[in-house]
Amino acid sequence: MNNIKSRRSTVKGVKGRPKKTKKGIQFAVYIYRILKHIHKDIGMSNKAMAIMNSMVQDVFERISTETSQLVAFTKRSTITANDVLTATRLLLPGELSKHATSEGTKAVKNYGQSVKGSE
Repeated sequence: MNNIKSRRSTVKGVKGRPKKTKKGIQFAVYIYRILKHIHKDIGMSNKAMAIMNSMVQDVFERISTETSQLVAFTKRSTITANDVLTATRLLLPGELSKHATSEGTKAVKNYGQSVKGSE
C-alpha cells in the first residue's frame, strides 16, 4: 500500500510538511490597489489588511445570502440584477446603499461596454 504522506504536495525544500492552502477568495490585492489609487503615500499593515479582507468577504456573503433568500421567497430559480440591488438596499443603511447601488450599476455598465468592445 502506498504511503499517503508521500503523495501529498509539500512545501519546496521542506520534506513531509504539507502546503498551506488558501481558504476562500482573497481581496487584499484589490484593496491595496484602491488604497494606492486614492492615497499613494499611505501603506497598510498585514493585520489591517486581514480585517479589511474579512469585512469585504462578510459583506459579499451577506448580500449573496439575502439575494438567495429573496429568490427563494419569490419561488424563482434565477438570480437577477434587481435581486442583488434589492438585497443591497435591504442590508446597507440609507446613503450607503444609494452609493453602493450606483457604483455597482456603473461597474456593470463599464464591464458590459468593455466586453462588447473586445468582440
